[in-house]
Amino acid sequence: MFFVLSKVLGYLIQPFTIVCVLFIVSVLIKNTKWRKRTFWTAFVMLLFFSNDFIANEAMRAWEVKAKPFKEMRKYKLAIVLTGSTQGDLYPSDRVYFSKGADRVVHTVQLYKLGLVEKILISGGSGRLVTEDEPEANKFRSAMILMGVPEEVILIENETRNTAESAIEVQKLLKQMNYKSEDCLLVTSAFHMRRSIACYRKVGLNIETFSTDFYTHQRNFYPDTLFIPKLEAFSLWQRLIKEWVGIVAYKFAGYI
Repeated sequence: MFFVLSKVLGYLIQPFTIVCVLFIVSVLIKNTKWRKRTFWTAFVMLLFFSNDFIANEAMRAWEVKAKPFKEMRKYKLAIVLTGSTQGDLYPSDRVYFSKGADRVVHTVQLYKLGLVEKILISGGSGRLVTEDEPEANKFRSAMILMGVPEEVILIENETRNTAESAIEVQKLLKQMNYKSEDCLLVTSAFHMRRSIACYRKVGLNIETFSTDFYTHQRNFYPDTLFIPKLEAFSLWQRLIKEWVGIVAYKFAGYI
């Protein structure tokens, strides 16, 4: 039930959804005073959430910064969280990645640079309605194609969210006699705060490696400051969904 509610709530409170609802209400409502208030509220929200500068600054403040490879020590295990493949695409004889492909590419780079000895991929299918091949399987296929030996890659492909992943990975690490300090958590920069909170909740105080940055360098160009952009809505959608996830996980006792 928690899994279903968190997914549904995440979609309902998105800025674009709220703006559309307010515009519709402003057309349907009969009271002139409230019609104007609703319309201008929607209009101001539209300008705010479509502003590239504001959205970029908000995401920059939230993303956990990356570490240069030259400043890193060696680890025995990289724990890679899934959540960046697409399903139901044809032909089905390949892996389709969305924005989060850096989780795979940068993990392969960590391995080839000798910074990690083995890789544990954690994640099943996070779909609400339909079933799909576990994402951990897809990640493994891509890594093998990139030259990582199959025996180096371990998978956990049953969990549906980050909280479940932390619990299962903690059990696996105990079985394999890996200590927290031997491991490195790899996931998207915007998702790292919730991820590390889940892992620390189960007693794994591991170091982090952020990937998949959605932001750009701060600039003050006219198109960034004044021209509305759909990409800004996308940033807010991802950011607010993450905030909702943190609140939901807090109530559920996952963090």
